[in-house]
Amino acid sequence: MKTWLICIDDTDDIGTKGTGEIAEEIVAKLISAECGAVQSKRAITESVTRHQLFVHPDIPYTSHNSAMCFQIDSALGLEQIKQICVAHLKQESAAAADPGLAILDLTSDYNQPQLIAFGQQSKVEVKTKEQAYSLATELGVDLSEHGGTGQGIIGSLAGLGLRLSGQDGRVKGQLQLGLHIDESTQVQMNVADVLANTGLQAVISVDGERLADDQVLTLRGKIKAVYCQYQFALLVAQEAGLWVNASKQQLKSY
Repeated sequence: MKTWLICIDDTDDIGTKGTGEIAEEIVAKLISAECGAVQSKRAITESVTRHQLFVHPDIPYTSHNSAMCFQIDSALGLEQIKQICVAHLKQESAAAADPGLAILDLTSDYNQPQLIAFGQQSKVEVKTKEQAYSLATELGVDLSEHGGTGQGIIGSLAGLGLRLSGQDGRVKGQLQLGLHIDESTQVQMNVADVLANTGLQAVISVDGERLADDQVLTLRGKIKAVYCQYQFALLVAQEAGLWVNASKQQLKSY
């Protein structure tokens, strides 16, 4: 069994199924192909993370220019994994999209700092397909395009690097704590209960402090997780002496 990091980008169009949803469906298909049935509860490490890329007039994107990445342990080989990914991309991607797919064997001997650097640069500058293909060939990343201009290969390769940085990415979806929480109501839970209810690995402050299990949190609105310090974490901040879940603005850096 190997550990794979997979990223897709530029699969959607306004009014169509989002790239994050397509990525989650691919996770389910890969698990199903190996186990014979979709697992009812997947591991937190298989969660899809959204990675924000550079927004610039020279870069075509649907709404926010973000790539979707996930990690999965599988006994399937590269060709089997790629076949499943490609088939679903072709079936579900919007007609006007430019889908890209990047697959990395995390057990292989590749230059991780080089891949991380490409991802971080892609947040602040325009990259080309030629640059992406050249780096992928050098590092042994399986990089492929599946429609349109294939421009999505840039974001898919960048997404791998950003996930590997350990300090980038918002987990797709909203955390479910078994309670009704909206902007007008709030609940208090300690860190241990939040971790037990969500499967997250840590609660970390916007300043990088890891909170103790008995620390009480005040939660309200949409509860979002991030990939921070190489862990899936709830990001929190101090407000009027309370630890509260991070605001939309504070989550932007992820």
